[in-house]
Amino acid sequence: MADHSHITLYSGGHRGAEAEFGKLAERWGIQEVTFSFEGHDIARSRGVRVLGPAELDKGDVSMEIVSTRMGRTYSKADKIRKVIQSIFHMVNNGYQVIAVGWIQPDNTVKGGTGWGVELAKLFNRNVNVYDQDRRGWFSWKNNQWVADTPVISEKTFVGTGTRNLTGDGLKAIQDLFTRSFGPAKK
Repeated sequence: MADHSHITLYSGGHRGAEAEFGKLAERWGIQEVTFSFEGHDIARSRGVRVLGPAELDKGDVSMEIVSTRMGRTYSKADKIRKVIQSIFHMVNNGYQVIAVGWIQPDNTVKGGTGWGVELAKLFNRNVNVYDQDRRGWFSWKNNQWVADTPVISEKTFVGTGTRNLTGDGLKAIQDLFTRSFGPAKK
């Protein structure tokens, strides 16, 4: 197995897709940075970086802008704002954004994962989404989702997605790592 220690995964460490990205990064010898904040419950403890108030503020955006961009309303609760702010740090650091969830008819992705995908589009990042309903990978190209078979091609990438990971979604992440990096250590 090649040395992958120069590659870094950025995530929020939530159960489901993000925890699986973290487990696989660890298995392949990839660095992991898990952004969190005080009082945030996460499933991954490897590489945790707790963001303080000043750092969170760097990712602050009007909830009205988030709601408009996502085409839905979000609560203005403090915790939701902190999650949105921490997603900024993930996408700001990762040059490829890989997500697992559901692409909606308006081309956004369901849930908080969708904000990470929208930021990636705005930041002109490579964006790949595994749609659990369609059981396939899609990449954002020329302002539309195109069926694709992605590989992790950047030295820094975001692994994010739904907490409700299906068996197909799990296998898609595992296959992505094998396709990108070859066999893992046993």
